[in-house]
Amino acid sequence: MLPVSIFIIAKNEADRIGETIRAVRDLTDDLLVVDSGSTDGTQAIAEELGARVIFNPWPGYGPQKRFAEEQCRHDWLLNIDADEILPPNLVAEIRALFARGEPPCQAYRIRIAEIFPGEPAPHPLAYALSPVRLYRKDWGRYSPSLVHDRVDLKPGTKVGRLKGTVHHRSVRSLGDQIEKLNRYSDQQAVDLEIRGVSIPTWRVFVEFPAAFLKAYFGRRHALRGTYGFLTAMNYAIARHLRVAKHYEKKRLSAWKKDSR
Repeated sequence: MLPVSIFIIAKNEADRIGETIRAVRDLTDDLLVVDSGSTDGTQAIAEELGARVIFNPWPGYGPQKRFAEEQCRHDWLLNIDADEILPPNLVAEIRALFARGEPPCQAYRIRIAEIFPGEPAPHPLAYALSPVRLYRKDWGRYSPSLVHDRVDLKPGTKVGRLKGTVHHRSVRSLGDQIEKLNRYSDQQAVDLEIRGVSIPTWRVFVEFPAAFLKAYFGRRHALRGTYGFLTAMNYAIARHLRVAKHYEKKRLSAWKKDSR
């Protein structure tokens, strides 16, 4: 077992969390799942696989992950999402990193590539991000933002990069993706309001086509056939909803002021 706590935030992930936990459970003696109210048996599956399950009402992405950090027993933390799988080569790489004692860096970026339904592994040119996911909690903590899922590191933190790739099964189905993105756009609109950010109204008219082009060509969904086109459309709809809901909030706020 490594001196690493692994934490996962989840809600209604019974169909995916089992494979996620099985891939990493031999790495740690502290595997934590913070559940925000699953009704599909997610908690029981996680407990049966050896995870410690804690309930915490949903406060937003950043706050939920900060809550999870505080429950972890080790100084080193590895965060994975319930729809992500660490393949054997990445698990072996993490194990080797600690084999000689304390790793040379205080934080490590890990490549995360999306997998569409029906794909056994990420497309060689799949869109990917490389966020910090393995880190010492005395050098970094998750941002308290409701929507920005990132680790904020202290100045001077030495950051390395692992070679392996996390398999991200982000899309259950197109319908499920739309529901997820719709909920996320609600939180984005609230986050903009909290931060006092005002997006100009003209963005309402251009956000959809601009976002589609960004996903279809910039994120290389064009290489993924018809399903790539459809997921690019979903992404564009979500980005449009974010701006539309933000505009609606500003409009209602102005109407309330004028009606006083």
